[in-house]
Amino acid sequence: MAFINVCGHRLEYERIAAGGQGRPTLVLLHEGLGSIAMWRDFPQRLAHATVSHVIVYSRYGYGDSDPLRQPRDVRYMHDEGLVVLPELLDRLGIARPVLVGHSDGASIALIHAGGSDRPVLGVIAMAPHVMVEDISVASIEAARDAYATTDLRVRLARYHADVDSAFRGWNDIWLHPDFRAWNIEEYLPRIRCPVLAIQGEDDEYGTMEQVMRIAAAAPDVEILKLGDCRHSPHRDQTGAVLEAASRFVDRVTAG
Repeated sequence: MAFINVCGHRLEYERIAAGGQGRPTLVLLHEGLGSIAMWRDFPQRLAHATVSHVIVYSRYGYGDSDPLRQPRDVRYMHDEGLVVLPELLDRLGIARPVLVGHSDGASIALIHAGGSDRPVLGVIAMAPHVMVEDISVASIEAARDAYATTDLRVRLARYHADVDSAFRGWNDIWLHPDFRAWNIEEYLPRIRCPVLAIQGEDDEYGTMEQVMRIAAAAPDVEILKLGDCRHSPHRDQTGAVLEAASRFVDRVTAG
C-alpha cells in the first residue's frame, strides 16, 4: 500500500500492474461506504481479466486515508469528480483512464467524464446514481438504524480506520433534506466517451430508472441488466461483470 497527498489530504492507493502494451489504466472509484479493502479481490481480478493496469484508492474519509474532519455537503461528489480526481490523475501520471465506479463512485465517474473537460477513454458505472429515489433514502435510513442496533459498525470497522466518520459522512448527507434535490443529469449529454452502465434488478438502493436516464441522455451507452443482483454487481455477479468489462475495455482501447 502507498500514500499520496491530494488536495491537502493523505490518500491510500494501490497500483496493480497487469497491463500489456497499449492497454489502458483502469481507475476504481468505490461506493459511499467503500475503501480499497472493501473491493476485496475484485481489482486484481479486473486487472487480469482486462489485461490492464489498475489504480484503486480510498477517498478522503475512508479506509486508511485521512479521516473526515467535517460534515460532507450536497456537492461532495461534484468536488470528488471535478477537483480531487483530476489532481489524483495528474499526480499519478494517468491520461485517458477508464473509470470504473460503484454507486457513489459511479456518479463521481460520470461527473468527471461529463464535467471536467479531461480525456476519458470510457466509464463503467455499476449501480450509479444520477438522481435521488425514494428507495435510496429508505435503504439509507435502514442502514442508519442497523448501524445503531446491529453489528454493522463492527463489520464496517474492518475496512475503515475511523468507521464512525466514514459512516456518518455518507449517511448524514444522503438523509439531509437538501440532498433530495441532488441531480447530475446535466453532465450526461457532455460525456464524450462510451459508457457501460450496470444495474442489478434487485438493487435496494436504486432502480433501473437510473441507467435508463443515462442511456437517454449520454451519446454512447451500453446497459447491462443483471438478475439475482443487488447493489454490488461486482460481488453478486462477478463473472458477468468481468466478462462485460473485458469486452468494453477491448472496445474502447481499439477505438
